[in-house]
Amino acid sequence: MQNSIRSGSDRNIQRLRRILIICFSDVVNIVQGLPILPTLRLRFPHVEIAWLTEESNAPLLNRLLALDRLIIVKDRSLHSWSEIIKLRKRLQIFAPDVTIDLQSRFKSSFAAWISGANVRIGFGGTDGREGSRWFNNQLVIPDAEHIVEQNMQLLQPLGIYGSSISFDLFECEIDRHCAQNILNRSGLHGNFAIMCVGADNDSKLWREDRYAELISYLSEQWNLPSLVVWSNEIERKYAERITNIEGAAILAPSITHNEFTAIVRRATIVVGSDSQMLHIAAATGIRCIGLFRATDLKRNALYGEKNYSLQKNLEPNNQVKNPRLQMDAIDTNSVCEICDKMLAEIIEPPNVISSTKNNAVDKKAA
Repeated sequence: MQNSIRSGSDRNIQRLRRILIICFSDVVNIVQGLPILPTLRLRFPHVEIAWLTEESNAPLLNRLLALDRLIIVKDRSLHSWSEIIKLRKRLQIFAPDVTIDLQSRFKSSFAAWISGANVRIGFGGTDGREGSRWFNNQLVIPDAEHIVEQNMQLLQPLGIYGSSISFDLFECEIDRHCAQNILNRSGLHGNFAIMCVGADNDSKLWREDRYAELISYLSEQWNLPSLVVWSNEIERKYAERITNIEGAAILAPSITHNEFTAIVRRATIVVGSDSQMLHIAAATGIRCIGLFRATDLKRNALYGEKNYSLQKNLEPNNQVKNPRLQMDAIDTNSVCEICDKMLAEIIEPPNVISSTKNNAVDKKAA
């Protein structure tokens, strides 16, 4: 790490007036960086904190109580000098003293540089990519394993070490009301599961028939109906096919990320592939089971002790030839067993003995 701004005197920190967090990327990266915000607010209660991001991420960030300002650019913008000049003017009007670059790539670090901030914090070493080390001047080489904890280490140049992690997702009255209306229309008044069946890549999808088997099992063994959620038109069609296979599945209507957050807080358990919705669910504190393709689970698993990230390892050559093979290797029984362990901790045991599940699932598969 380069010299911390604490190295001279704490007066440098006491003089902070404005901090800018930068993350242009998708919702998963946003969620993984959220814990730095309440930590900054607790350490610097009088500092103005802004977040620079693309407009598709704005609705989720709009609900954060610790955030004072959102600076929004259009998705995939900043491809022309005119756009860059406009952003530079906006950032220099805000005039941050410190920028925190969660992505540490060229675009995000360049935005930090043109903001005029004297202290520009980002990742160093192999985590500082695409020339970001040219523009950031306080470089942190993380030694934590998980990306959430690595992001928290970006606060070390500000003298913040070992803080507890809170995602601090806020639920407003409007979202609460919308969520309750959706659940009422769906007939969900008690315990229920949520299936996050979509993903940003087809190779991350779990098989439709296996979702249907899992939904059937949860209904028969635990009396637990399942709400199948989706976030775009492609995912909606996938969710429809699953609900058509299994009658215990309920297709969710179109919902925003904030409405989804409110619905999740009323659920019993969440299961899904590596996706935006699944990581949002995990951030609320609900018990989640994530189904993962090839990735480093030490770094990218669902964060939190209550959550379980499931991955089946294959021979490397098979993964290269067909990335879907790793998702197909995740069998329904493995997921059912994890559900059993989680559900046994939070609701009354089912009337039917759990060991019968293998026969029930095998009959479905046949």
